[in-house]
Amino acid sequence: MTADEARLEAKATGFAETLTALTRGVLGPDSPRFSAGYSGTRVLVAPLDEDGMTATSIPVAIDQVPCLQLHIQHFCCWDTAGQYLATDRADVKVFFESSLEPLLRHEYVRKGKNPPGAHLQVHAHRDELAYLLRLAERKQSSPSGKSRRGKPPRVSEIRFPVGGHRFRPGLEDVLLLLEREFAIDVEPGWRKVIEAETGKWRQSRLRAAVRDAPDVAAAVLRDLGYAVDPPQGDGLPAPRSSGMDSRLYWP
Repeated sequence: MTADEARLEAKATGFAETLTALTRGVLGPDSPRFSAGYSGTRVLVAPLDEDGMTATSIPVAIDQVPCLQLHIQHFCCWDTAGQYLATDRADVKVFFESSLEPLLRHEYVRKGKNPPGAHLQVHAHRDELAYLLRLAERKQSSPSGKSRRGKPPRVSEIRFPVGGHRFRPGLEDVLLLLEREFAIDVEPGWRKVIEAETGKWRQSRLRAAVRDAPDVAAAVLRDLGYAVDPPQGDGLPAPRSSGMDSRLYWP
C-alpha cells in the first residue's frame, strides 16, 4: 500500500467512526460498527458483521419489534484536488424486515448528471405516475424512456433530485425521517446526536461549495464586512472547475 493509499484509508476510517457514533447514538450500542477497507481503487465504508469481514444491514425496531433494515455503504476516494475525502458512490436503503425490495433509497453517484447524482427513489405504486412513465417511454428523445422501453412502468424508476452534489441529504436526515414518520425506537439523547452530526455534515457541504465557488464566498463575506484578499504565491491548490462545470451546479 502506498503512502497516499494509506492516507485515504485513514481518512475513510475516521468517516467510518463518525457513522458508527451516529448510528449507535440514535439506534443503540448494538448497532454494527462501520469499518473502512479497500474495494478496488476505492475505500468501502460500511457496517460489518460480527466476523469483521462481511457487510451487513443495521436492524431498526419499532416498539422493540425489529421492523426495518438499513443498508448503508459509501465508496470513498480523493476529491479532484487530491486533498479532501470524497464520496464516489453512496447508497442508503430502507427495507421492511422480510422484504428483498427497499421501501426507499437515497443514492449518490459522484459522476452523475443525468440522472441527477444525488437522488431519492421510492418503491411504491401510483396509477397516475405509471401512466406518465408510459408516456415518457413513447418519447424517443427521453433518456428515461429509452432505458425503460419494453418494461412495465415502475414508480421506483423515478429519481427525485435532492439538493445536488453539494447539498444532498446525509444519513442523519434518513434517521430523522424514520423517527418522525415511523416512530422507530431511539436512544435517550438521540436528538442531540442528530443535531450535532447534522451540523457537521451541513458545514462539510458548505465548505465543499465554497471550494467550488470561492469568488462568490469572498463576495458574501465582503458584504458582511470581512476583509478578504485573494491568495498569492506558489504552492496553492489547483483551482476547481468554474461555472457550470463545477459540481456545485450539477443536478
